[in-house]
Amino acid sequence: MVSAADFRPAWWARSGHVQSLLGSNRWRQLLGERRLLAVGAHSQEHLIDAGDGVRLLGVHSAVPGRASRGLALLLHGWEGSVDSSYMRLTAARLLEAGFEVFRLNFRDHGGTHHLNEGIFHSNRIDEVVRAAAEVARRFPARPMVAAGYSLGGNFTLRLALRAPAAGIPLQCVAVVCPVLDPARTMDVLERGLPVYRWYFQRKWTESLARKRALFPHLHDFDDRVLHMDMRELTRWLVLRQTDFGSLEHYFDGYCIAGDRLAGLQVPARILMAADDPVIPVADFHRLQLPPSARLEISPWGGHCGFVEGGRLEGFAERWISAQLADAGAAAG
Repeated sequence: MVSAADFRPAWWARSGHVQSLLGSNRWRQLLGERRLLAVGAHSQEHLIDAGDGVRLLGVHSAVPGRASRGLALLLHGWEGSVDSSYMRLTAARLLEAGFEVFRLNFRDHGGTHHLNEGIFHSNRIDEVVRAAAEVARRFPARPMVAAGYSLGGNFTLRLALRAPAAGIPLQCVAVVCPVLDPARTMDVLERGLPVYRWYFQRKWTESLARKRALFPHLHDFDDRVLHMDMRELTRWLVLRQTDFGSLEHYFDGYCIAGDRLAGLQVPARILMAADDPVIPVADFHRLQLPPSARLEISPWGGHCGFVEGGRLEGFAERWISAQLADAGAAAG
């Protein structure tokens, strides 16, 4: 079994900042494209009915003529997409391991702003649960497993909490650097290197501007709103686009820190980096997990980086594939 102890990055890549930047390197994007081609998978877009009129777009990939050992659902991070490098590379690893893969875009991600009038926010877990149920119905391979990165890891763990009641045949989940306490993550972003705050805010405001252009009758905020800092922009949207009433209640709505994962019935595997510059590792030491969950903390990795060397091979996607393949073998 692959574990966090197996991650030994090159000496020059042992900074959390270097790892974080390498993880989203353009070369890894191209590497992901090539890996998917090399595995011989056929990929097709699917529009998923997520209930209440919500439509989400995803990509199903499978190797033609080969029996599947199960279906793996992948969820990306905030302002990522099904085409993010880590999504493609993880999909390729899972396909090599015998799975078929469904990569799901969240609302307003991956160029899907036109599909829904309402703006994405991190408490839209209900539509992701319904989408997962529809994906399971449409592609009834067994067992079903799931994985996610960063905010996608948060969604994946919340999906695991709700899966039994929703009738989703989820056997195991594996997540990398999941957001636990969004209020603490916001604090870290504000105190840390400006590059991370700039990166997320730039992508987010571009997304909001696109939404405004598509639905100006619903989203009539002006450019002054888009120029607010991240905390104030989040607060502004929470008060106008949600029923939470305050930023604090909104953050609490998708917080999974402390004992909030204690009721997990689906086995979970969590990989975290001690040097993550975005998500505080201290929160993971205070997690209360059931016996079926396992937390692994690596000294290195940054935020969803886990790049092993100059060829930019990724440990995280290898780790996810190993965890889910092991769960699939046990279920089979």
